[in-house]
Amino acid sequence: MQEVLPDELEKFLHGALDPAQFRHADHIRVAFEMLRRHDFLDTARAYSNGLKALASKAGRPTAYHETITLAFLSLIAERLALRSFPDFDSFAAVNGELMDKSVLGRWYAPARLASEVARKTFLLPDPAHAP
Repeated sequence: MQEVLPDELEKFLHGALDPAQFRHADHIRVAFEMLRRHDFLDTARAYSNGLKALASKAGRPTAYHETITLAFLSLIAERLALRSFPDFDSFAAVNGELMDKSVLGRWYAPARLASEVARKTFLLPDPAHAP
């Protein structure tokens, strides 16, 4: 994996990255780097806006999903609060399950995540689906 440099963060924040080349691991890597530099609420706003810009650039503005975005940010922030990591590679080595998009299935029923309301606003995890 590669470290996200400040100019890459700027490109992300301004929708200047190629959406076709921005994979799930890149989402996690950028979120990790942003959360290392900024608090959760500032990161959530900027990261969400960056993803929305990338989705629009890809011609898929409705692809943005609020619940998935904030749930992953929360998981990354929690892991960073519990342990220090010198770089993304060390974070990924310990938190490999976050590289799998389906990890949210531990907390969310598929129908809840697939709902239109989950796309538009953050939903708390499904209590019946808690680990």
